[in-house]
Amino acid sequence: MRPEGTNGTSGDELLVPMAWLYAEYIADELLRTGDLMPPTTLEFRAGRNALALTVFLSDGPVDGARLPARLDEWLSLTADGRPWHEWVCEQLNGLDAEDFEAGGHDPDLPLARAAWRWLEETELLAADLNAVGPAAADVRGGTEDEPRIWTPAWQLGLPLGHLSIHLF
Repeated sequence: MRPEGTNGTSGDELLVPMAWLYAEYIADELLRTGDLMPPTTLEFRAGRNALALTVFLSDGPVDGARLPARLDEWLSLTADGRPWHEWVCEQLNGLDAEDFEAGGHDPDLPLARAAWRWLEETELLAADLNAVGPAAADVRGGTEDEPRIWTPAWQLGLPLGHLSIHLF
């Protein structure tokens, strides 16, 4: 998605990052509709950022008529085992190159980059789903001896976003 144009003839007007704000809005609505966790948690933020990046970096506008096809596309992009991390890096690098050629005026790109940086640099303490043993067998238990590991935020946010799309 490219930045929205300005309505004036002067090039000095404020560019509003409408594509990014719209992607964040869609991600927020999907996560809130799924009602998987409170919106005040870091896990929710990770899911919103991961979904917003998916929406922002996937091609084409989102409108009511195309929403079912877009949901299928986002499900495919966020599916387990897909190279989502590499896809995001590739897409952002492509946008960086386009923005550089255009003179660096894309207001959406810094916000998308900040969300990606947060997802990569932030680690959240989560249940170790790969652990072997009795404590790991009952995922619902939530016992204190449950094995937990520090996980990059995108690795928690991505499956949360994927599940939210399914629940929509």
